[in-house]
Amino acid sequence: SGKRLLALELLMQQGAFPDVVREAQEIVDLVLKGMLRAIGIDPPKWHDVGPILLDHAAKLPPALQPELEPLAQASRRLRRDREAAFYGEIDLIPEQVFVRAAAQQALDAARHAVQCVQHLQPAGRTR
Repeated sequence: SGKRLLALELLMQQGAFPDVVREAQEIVDLVLKGMLRAIGIDPPKWHDVGPILLDHAAKLPPALQPELEPLAQASRRLRRDREAAFYGEIDLIPEQVFVRAAAQQALDAARHAVQCVQHLQPAGRTR
């Protein structure tokens, strides 16, 4: 949603790069699950539903077809990064790993997902 993207941009401006990664993952997750619901698929409770989206690609609008693989890749990457951005790892502090470039990539993925989901919304409907 637009408000969530604005929040991501503010986090970027503040240099809260691990937070950008975590929040971007949530946006991409929600968008992909929304796409599945729009085609009658009840999404699972886990965080990376990209493979399920690809399995049901034929049910999605033709305009979305070229975007599905990049969306699935972003979902996979962000799901992997989410945990490290939250908790870090042994000898890994999130603020040292998730620098501006990683946060920008996550923000771009979230923007792309939000743009793609607009292909599923009826004309005139906004959220």
